[in-house]
Amino acid sequence: MKKMMIVCVAFTVLLACNSGSNENKTENKNEVKEEKKEEVVDITKNPDYQKGLDLVAKSDCFTCHKIDEPLTGPPYREVANKYANEPDTIVSHLAQKVIDGGGGVWGQVPMTPHPTISKQDAEAMVKYVLLLKK
Repeated sequence: MKKMMIVCVAFTVLLACNSGSNENKTENKNEVKEEKKEEVVDITKNPDYQKGLDLVAKSDCFTCHKIDEPLTGPPYREVANKYANEPDTIVSHLAQKVIDGGGGVWGQVPMTPHPTISKQDAEAMVKYVLLLKK
């Protein structure tokens, strides 16, 4: 009878220890899920996104570009992905290309110059486009 009692106590102790580890695993999984949720950032709340989108919408940019589909020019998301790992100086460089126009990087069709766009506005537009990276 004593052996049966010891076996029952040992089983109860093991069961109690095991159930706590399942709770920890569940808690850890929930923590990981919460961390992943935090990683998702709503870029539409970013002031650079809002300002850039406003400027792009007021210009003729959407005549040649769409966000995800090629038109006359490359899709903005493709541009963003291409320059995603470049240093911050890329913003100034690409802004100057918006102003001066350019060609050869994305095929045979050159980009029309936009000399009436200020350097500051062109940089805001480029920041918007670069935020579209996947």
